[in-house]
Amino acid sequence: MRRGNGVTGRALTIAGGGGRYRWRAAFFFVLAAALAAACWAPAATAQNVHFPPRPKPPVRKPASDNQMLVQSDEIHYDYANERVSAVGNVQIYYKGSILEANKVIYDQKTKRLHAEGNARLTEANGQVTYGQIMDLSDDYRDGFVDSLRVDAAEQTSIAAARAERSGGNFSVFHSAVYTACEPCKDNPKKPPLWQVKAVRIVHDQSEKMLYFEQAHFEFFGMPIAYLPYFSAPDPTVKRKSGFLEPGFSSNSRYGTAVSVPYFWALAPDYDFTFTPTMTTQQGPLLQGEWRQRLSNGAYFIRASGIEQWDKEEFVHQDGSPRPGFRDFRGSLESSGQFALSNKWNWGWDLIAPTDKSFFSDYNTGHFKNNDLVESTPSVGVSQAYLSGRGDRSYFDVRSMYFYGFSEADVQSEIPIIHPVLDYAYTFANPVYGGELSYKVNAINLSRETASFDPISQVAYQEKLCQSASADPALNKNIGNCVLRGFPGVYSRFSAQTDWRRSFVDPFGQVFTPFTTLRADVANVSVDNEPGVSNYLSTGNSSIVRAMPTVGMEYRYPFIGVQSWGTQTIEPIAQIIARPNETGIDKLPNEDAQSLVFDDSNLFKIDKFSGWDRMEGGGRANVGAQYTAQFNGAGFFNVLVGQSYQLFGQNSFTQGGPTNTGLQSGLDTSQSDYVARVSYQPNRDYTFTSRFRFDKDTLDVQRFELENRVAFGRMSFTTIYGSYAAQPELGFLTRREGVLGSSTYRLTNNWAINGALSYDLDAHKVDTTQLGVSYIDDCFALALRYTTHHNNTDQTDHMIMLSLGLRTLWDNSVSRSVGGLPGGL
Repeated sequence: MRRGNGVTGRALTIAGGGGRYRWRAAFFFVLAAALAAACWAPAATAQNVHFPPRPKPPVRKPASDNQMLVQSDEIHYDYANERVSAVGNVQIYYKGSILEANKVIYDQKTKRLHAEGNARLTEANGQVTYGQIMDLSDDYRDGFVDSLRVDAAEQTSIAAARAERSGGNFSVFHSAVYTACEPCKDNPKKPPLWQVKAVRIVHDQSEKMLYFEQAHFEFFGMPIAYLPYFSAPDPTVKRKSGFLEPGFSSNSRYGTAVSVPYFWALAPDYDFTFTPTMTTQQGPLLQGEWRQRLSNGAYFIRASGIEQWDKEEFVHQDGSPRPGFRDFRGSLESSGQFALSNKWNWGWDLIAPTDKSFFSDYNTGHFKNNDLVESTPSVGVSQAYLSGRGDRSYFDVRSMYFYGFSEADVQSEIPIIHPVLDYAYTFANPVYGGELSYKVNAINLSRETASFDPISQVAYQEKLCQSASADPALNKNIGNCVLRGFPGVYSRFSAQTDWRRSFVDPFGQVFTPFTTLRADVANVSVDNEPGVSNYLSTGNSSIVRAMPTVGMEYRYPFIGVQSWGTQTIEPIAQIIARPNETGIDKLPNEDAQSLVFDDSNLFKIDKFSGWDRMEGGGRANVGAQYTAQFNGAGFFNVLVGQSYQLFGQNSFTQGGPTNTGLQSGLDTSQSDYVARVSYQPNRDYTFTSRFRFDKDTLDVQRFELENRVAFGRMSFTTIYGSYAAQPELGFLTRREGVLGSSTYRLTNNWAINGALSYDLDAHKVDTTQLGVSYIDDCFALALRYTTHHNNTDQTDHMIMLSLGLRTLWDNSVSRSVGGLPGGL
């Protein structure tokens, strides 16, 4: 969030009253608005923005002894006044530090060094101090510097008319300027992009704090804000107790909210953050987060809670209550991961809100994407797991509890996984000249209530698939609903072994025989709820099934070399023999409900996505692939193919409780045609399209087009999808939509971007995003407007401003709005 991975954190403290502001332009108004938030309450800085890295200066190692080494063109001794003068290209080495000047005078009585002319002090930690005159103690601890400039840690700098140093760790800079920006290469005297001018800057190196007195924030040399006093950790600090930057947001549910986190760096390995948030309509929301890093891992625990002032805000327009219609709301979250060895780790995730819409209503939780806008997923997962990965093996076992965040979710219809296990291993040495591997899957899950989905217009309109339908036993039939999840307990153990070997004959033909043996043992206890018996046999049952498979894959690539490049034509064929699939009407389908027939699984031995279904019967998969590689002009690739049911029962005509396989293009003896066309002339342009054509009419059943282009300062991506209706799966009408995103770099620092998702079938915009951003080595600014549908089927409109000053400030302000003209 703002403190890094378990051990970082920075704080900025501001004191004083109102403050005054000078507005020079609209640009400065936006910047000052973010900075002015600090004038009324403690605030903070944290570097969430990733600034471009700079090369770090070398850190000098301390000398092995305390002797001082002096080098110069001349050395003069004044025995009467007990002075030694070094003149011309003076360099003095002491304890890893170097003092350089045109002339250095050492007074043996006072034990002080007086450096004149282009004086430069480079300390062991890499900090560099410049000045025309330096008056220092002989161990460099105390001193006075005139016309000073300091190149401090993290490539920051402080310039001052004069400075005083005492105790070796306490510096006072008078008439000082602080910045983290590099000087302009063409005009070094030009003011940096931003700087802080102060009457005094005090640097306490023991506390690692910078204190600014009577400070002016300037951008491009123009002052935009004034603070009588504020303090911040020096650039070397990665974590320090103090106030973090405040957060601001607003929406119609809780009004305007202001949060002021306080970070406690309790120890090097653990910390605590307390975040009180005051909302104008619902009262205070309190959040606390504990984080700890141990020798073999890290974890955090976060708790939130609010006693709502006005729960009437959380009702529907018809007056019915929403999940948030309650007095107390909150959540408990935790996550941790620990290493048992370099190959094994274990951990957990915990999400326990009081109600399903708490996170979306208050924009809390740790659900963040890589963009500026926070988002809440449709489901949260609490789990405990153990996983390991070897050179040729993989193991994972975990128990999971899913929490639905949508109002439409019925928690009792969501399964509890306790647990699921996956293991895979590939033998290092060949077995009969081929590769041998095996994998195992075991699962135990339970569900309290059956989950039905409608698949007909009547079922949608009359809500026949809900638990409260008039006659659920009759309405929940295979013509109106599918059984997405059964009520009861399901246990299954599956194991599969695979072997394959490739032979290449003298003509270049590639023959790959393969064999697979799959076995499953399952126990199912199905509760006799209304309508369930239409899909599965109720009561207890045990099932044992096996699926032996043998087959051969054939490829014959023809390669031609021309002056313009190379081209390859490759026919591909598979033939697979196996018995029929069994147990379709006895086993539930919990993990193999998704099936999309396209080029990606045309030559898969088993086209089902999970373990609960297995493909049976004899099948042939055939196709041809053409690839042209152009000299200096990229490549072009085309794949076309089809699948045939040769003998036995076609598994894709047996939908089971979820109708998986029906209307997939595989549920006939001769499948639909699938194709892929891709072209990439260079690394900046990629074009890919995928098709599925009806085998009889060649009507397009599925069409996807993806285009990625980057040329010059412009880059954009468009994805278009068109899918035919699949009523037996619940898609009653054709679906068609387009998603586009684009970024244009106005300069090396400025960029504008936008994104749009449009439902062509419903003729409406789903999501939009418009933004402008600036980022350089020391400053970042972004303004973004977004719309998106939340879990209550409403459209949220949000404007977010983010501002970052490297080493000093990083904050964002968001506000929900009613929308923009034109319905965006």
